[in-house]
Amino acid sequence: MNLIRLLLHTSSLHLSLAVLAGILSGGTAAGLIALINTTLNHNQASKTILISSFVGLCLLRLVANFISQVLLIKISQKAILNLRIILSHRILTSPLRQLEKIGVHRLLAVLIEDIQTISNTIIIIPFLCINIAIVLACLIYLGCLSKLILFIGISFMFLGIFSYSLPTMKAMSVLKLAREQEDKLFKHFRTVTQGTKELKLHRQRQEAFLSEDLHRTALSSRYYNVVGMSIFAAAASWGQILFFIAIGLLLFTIPTINKINPTILSAYALTTIYLISPLEYIMSTMPTITKALVALKKVESLGLSLASFTKEITEKNSLILNKSWKCLELVNITHSYYQEREESNFILGPINLKFSQGELVFILGGNGSGKSTLAKLITGLYIPETGKIYLDGKLINNQNLEWYRQQFSVVFSDFYLFDRFLGLDGKNLDFQTQKYLIQLQLDHKVKVNNGVLSTTDLSQGQRKRLALLTAYLEDRPIYIFDEWASDQDPLFKEIFYTQLLPELKNKGKTVLVISHDDQYFYLADRIIKLEYGQVKTEHLNIRKE
Repeated sequence: MNLIRLLLHTSSLHLSLAVLAGILSGGTAAGLIALINTTLNHNQASKTILISSFVGLCLLRLVANFISQVLLIKISQKAILNLRIILSHRILTSPLRQLEKIGVHRLLAVLIEDIQTISNTIIIIPFLCINIAIVLACLIYLGCLSKLILFIGISFMFLGIFSYSLPTMKAMSVLKLAREQEDKLFKHFRTVTQGTKELKLHRQRQEAFLSEDLHRTALSSRYYNVVGMSIFAAAASWGQILFFIAIGLLLFTIPTINKINPTILSAYALTTIYLISPLEYIMSTMPTITKALVALKKVESLGLSLASFTKEITEKNSLILNKSWKCLELVNITHSYYQEREESNFILGPINLKFSQGELVFILGGNGSGKSTLAKLITGLYIPETGKIYLDGKLINNQNLEWYRQQFSVVFSDFYLFDRFLGLDGKNLDFQTQKYLIQLQLDHKVKVNNGVLSTTDLSQGQRKRLALLTAYLEDRPIYIFDEWASDQDPLFKEIFYTQLLPELKNKGKTVLVISHDDQYFYLADRIIKLEYGQVKTEHLNIRKE
């Protein structure tokens, strides 16, 4: 994918009209140069015709220039909008495991740094196209004056392009290295924002981070950017000198070899001088365009561009909830991922489990036993590497995976809390929310108005209660809570286990709870224990009387 293809994909018709208007604008610029040259050489037939022609060309250039710029600006802004929406959509439809491998910092670098770079470049494309049209129109005018002059002009232009492109290739490779440093910088910026407390509490760690990580990476980024941009500056300066060399050649050297009409020479000199401005603009945009091409390649390298690697299919009935389901079955499912600390692969499975409607199941196990991974497999966020998942005997595959995910409401340990109830409709939404706020003892902290929460700036335990509230409102058939009670005080922990979970069970919901709170295990219908990725024990619970 390149910039032109991006614009063509946005609107080929409008782009064609904009290019035609740009060519007309460039043609009128060449016409004005020819008219000025005619006037200077006193070849006009009528002053009235000359003035009217001049005014007409000025108005035509004004209109054509305006139309071309407006069309291209509209196309470029639409292209930016489409690119942002498409990339966001690709991220949301990409496999979760793939996104985790890429890393949050790299995704943010693409969405913020690369999209902004592409956006800045697309904005200048309208003016770039118009300046290219002016250059082409002036070359045609020079060709009409003299074929020899046109040949000399084109020769110098090709010499300039060739001598400019060689260092440009080097500059592009350097700017690629600078872009690689941006990924590292975003990772360090995440450390600055998310690790502030730890850095403040350890002076030596803070100094080591600033000097060894952040400062060193920032220096590398600056170095590569300075080198790349300096190469462009040197190439641009050489290109500017070529114009004056060409003018000097025609003014002082060519007339001694071959007689050329002074009128043609003056027209050539005037046109060349006029060309300096658009050609300088074209050369000045090359660093920006190069950075945009690097950004586009970066987007494509992550597999997040127009060609998506996901095979999931969104069905029209993907939002239909199967509230009358009977059995969810995992058959020999496995999943593996690389552990950096242990330098080995962790393998979960093979797992064989069945869950029934209305069950309250506790899942326990030590840290690293695979509990959260199992939750992601059950919900369809991870695709099993081997094995099958069946819901009421229906195989879950790419065709119905999106529908399958809609059957779950989950509060993960690393949950994200939205400040309004997106996707939840209903006339009584505020009333239901207020009822749950009272039940969750948050009514004194949070208010709701048209589905918008007054604040989410709360303690971690209170934020988890809001996440639980959202899950309640979703009213899905299956609920999963991943260490939900770990941040709650003893009083509310008691309420969660003895009131809220049984209430969901009584509504016919299946509830899977990842927990270490063994004093409440008696409430479960079944207990599943994981060790090192394997189901160690699974047994029906004998409740205390």
